[in-house]
Amino acid sequence: MRDDLASSVTGAAPSKAALTLWYETPAREWVEALPVGSGRLGAMVFGGVGQERLSLNEDTLWAGGPYDPSNPEALSALSEVRRLIFEGQYRQAQELAGAKMMAKPLWQMPYQAFGDLRLAFAALEPYEHYRRELDLDTAVVATSFTSGGVFYRRAVFASPINQVIVVRLTSKEAKRISFDFSLVTPHRAETEIEGTHTLVVRGKNGAAHGVGGALRFVARAHVMASGGSSFGGNGLISVRGADSATIVLALATSYRSFCDVSGDPERTTARQIAEARQKGYEALLGDHIAEHQRLFRRVSIDLGRTDAKSRPTDARVRDSQGTPDPELAALYFQFARYLLISSSRPGTQPANLQGLWNESLDPPWGSKYTININTEMNYWLAESTNLGECVDPLISLVRDLAETGARTAKIHYGARGWVAHHNTDLWRAAAPVDGSEWGLWPTGGAWLCLHLWDHFAFSGDRAFLAAVYPLLKGAAEFFLDSLVEEPRHKWLVTCPSLSPENAHPAGAALCAGPAMDSQILRDLFAHCIEAAEILGTDAAFRNDLARARVQLAPDQIGAAGQLQEWLDDWDLQAPEMHHRHVSHLYGVFPSGQIDVQTTPELARAARASLELRGDESTGWGIAWRLNLWARLGEGERAHQMVRMLLGPERTYPNLFDAHPPFQIDGNFGGAAGIAEMLMQSHGGTIHLLPALPKAWPTGAVRGLVARGGFEVDIEWQGGVLDSAMIASRRGGAAIVRFGESELELRVEAGDRARVLFDGSTLRQGG
Repeated sequence: MRDDLASSVTGAAPSKAALTLWYETPAREWVEALPVGSGRLGAMVFGGVGQERLSLNEDTLWAGGPYDPSNPEALSALSEVRRLIFEGQYRQAQELAGAKMMAKPLWQMPYQAFGDLRLAFAALEPYEHYRRELDLDTAVVATSFTSGGVFYRRAVFASPINQVIVVRLTSKEAKRISFDFSLVTPHRAETEIEGTHTLVVRGKNGAAHGVGGALRFVARAHVMASGGSSFGGNGLISVRGADSATIVLALATSYRSFCDVSGDPERTTARQIAEARQKGYEALLGDHIAEHQRLFRRVSIDLGRTDAKSRPTDARVRDSQGTPDPELAALYFQFARYLLISSSRPGTQPANLQGLWNESLDPPWGSKYTININTEMNYWLAESTNLGECVDPLISLVRDLAETGARTAKIHYGARGWVAHHNTDLWRAAAPVDGSEWGLWPTGGAWLCLHLWDHFAFSGDRAFLAAVYPLLKGAAEFFLDSLVEEPRHKWLVTCPSLSPENAHPAGAALCAGPAMDSQILRDLFAHCIEAAEILGTDAAFRNDLARARVQLAPDQIGAAGQLQEWLDDWDLQAPEMHHRHVSHLYGVFPSGQIDVQTTPELARAARASLELRGDESTGWGIAWRLNLWARLGEGERAHQMVRMLLGPERTYPNLFDAHPPFQIDGNFGGAAGIAEMLMQSHGGTIHLLPALPKAWPTGAVRGLVARGGFEVDIEWQGGVLDSAMIASRRGGAAIVRFGESELELRVEAGDRARVLFDGSTLRQGG
């Protein structure tokens, strides 16, 4: 394989220009650098000339160690907190809950940076013809320039096969590669040089919030130079006069699970370096690209073309609000898929608030797993954009929470099953944290269960359903034990709870039965019932769930025609009318309980709620609104959200989402919303182009996945469906819809059907 990456490995090669982020200057800030990731290892590449920096991450390098924050005082206060809430004494309830029902420690552990790989080069200033790029199709960051009449090129990738980060340094003339490199870390660590080619850093993570650091980590950086010489000293390895050089970097911790830190990072990194050395650069690169393209090339997208793609990516973002650039939206979509592939693979940790990439020991919100929206949003795109394997780490997280959350359920609520609140971390803490006004929300684990069901709904894998059914059942058991009857309507409600991170006009956040909770539990109970029916088990338990489900508080429409956020019609008096969360609209998206076709009155109420909330929000808040407008069939409004996301206030130069600061959920949620604009699948219907805007009159998308195990290709012209190809992975029937026209379709396993639109009617083609 050529060193310039021009050749392809698998599938039909897409347009390089359409899948490349590129820049004319090095990155000055972290949010201008370009990300690579193996799922477990990550680096942000700055593309400097005389000084190069790779900001490094390993997905298990968090602060602290195994701990259980369950609070033994919580259960004794539960009845009194409920009494105060039902009597309308919300502030008093919140104060008591804060004193007695919260986790100890109150704060969870943060995800932490490892540090940097630093390279220093001599005699490379001044320079010209500079270009820095990320090729999404090969998952390689490349920097090139000319200095002293010599062309230089550097390439960086993170191999998911060999679990090493690779840095390749080449030039057009022999003996021109000279540099020093070092590993620096803010953690307690020691540096050693092994021979003349390997730099080793050994260290420990730090304590946080009273929990001592329990992890050991090791980093190894080995250089393989062609020609020239290598020598080490004073924490550096130096290469002089080489024709080319390759650095392979391995990084590991002693983490094995949330309750086991007995791993051997010394042995792991030594083995990974030895295997990479034996393989050599060309094979490392080839295997890396092949594995990346196995996932990435499943989906292609064309939303129309302009001349804008000929400009650097940062300029396109800067001018996106005034210059039509549909290819930027397509690039943003594929960039999100790239980020998920790079930060969430089987066997890794799930993508956190920053995915995999973080340069701080104390990042915003700890860069944890915020499971009252953000973690779920990270995975909204996975199934529909053909990356089902990338959900595996999230499923593993739910398995862990079912263990830790069982203890929390018993200690905090005296209940069976398991519970998780609004945040968790590497150590799978399940108790309520941060403060009662944010953390005392018991429905986080139940929301995560939607991803278990969706993975089955998209794949049809009965063996998977059987494996995760105990997780669904345990989550449902907790609520059968913990739901209580509210005094006015005798509805079953959660109490205490809250509508995530929002306060109501009674001067508090704690309440009983917020709309989101009932919507989530309707899904959980329904999915648990259906799973048990498919598996032929638990008939009595199914009946218990069915009885409880019909007693849940229903969706209500308030005086302003809006979908109520709380049991009481408080929406117009709430302190933050334009709150970033739109929790009470869960029933519209990601759920399908509220739908324009089947529940039009509730859909109109949801639309009224969106209007009241307003479009301006944080990055991820805009992304959720995008998905909601798309689900409501409002293509122009959805496109307005896309444009807002792509503007410089919500997208950094490297296309990372700006909350601000950086949170990756806006990237993932934005891509999910674009997919929803082009294809939706819920209620047994595959809806083609349900929210297509006028700005994308002609285009195509291939490889999207619909529930039921269907793979969907769509082409359109002049804003109208031209044709669709629907392939079935496991055989089945579906209703296909475009506009007002519907077609009943049955496709055998491994077969496909062509759908045409003749101007008024869908029909099956040849």
